[in-house]
Amino acid sequence: MNIRLSVHADVSLDAPAVIRPAVAHDADAITEVFLASRATAMPWLPDLHTDAETRWWVEHVVLAECTTWLATDPDGSVVGFAARRGSLLEHLYLRPDRRRQGIGGLLLDQLRAERSDGLTLHVFARNTAARAFYERAGARVLATGDGSANEEGLPDVTYGWTPQT
Repeated sequence: MNIRLSVHADVSLDAPAVIRPAVAHDADAITEVFLASRATAMPWLPDLHTDAETRWWVEHVVLAECTTWLATDPDGSVVGFAARRGSLLEHLYLRPDRRRQGIGGLLLDQLRAERSDGLTLHVFARNTAARAFYERAGARVLATGDGSANEEGLPDVTYGWTPQT
């Protein structure tokens, strides 16, 4: 039996993961989840950075500038993470073998609870699985982009929740 204690002090039996704040020593695990998730879910993405550059970015940008939460197994292994900068959900990634188990929803719930005034995010238009996930969670399309605003140069969609959604 797995028990999850969240920052909201609720207890749920058989929860898929424990949610906790990320700390500096989590950078390697976050990098592994990020790289594995993108390679599996979005193999069409261009390779713009080395693994070492990505690791540096996780440590010096994601962990330094974002509020970052981890999803871990009871043994402490990182299975997902979500990072928020202000009202923008910057990242939500899961290990490929842990998708569709409710973990993404737990991470999203944590970030939405912190931002009762609303939350927005950008997702690649081609990432239909992520788009479906956010739409099931009640996000609404706010805008579409031609890719000129992201380094990959790929069309994207901006989603958001307002206090009424």
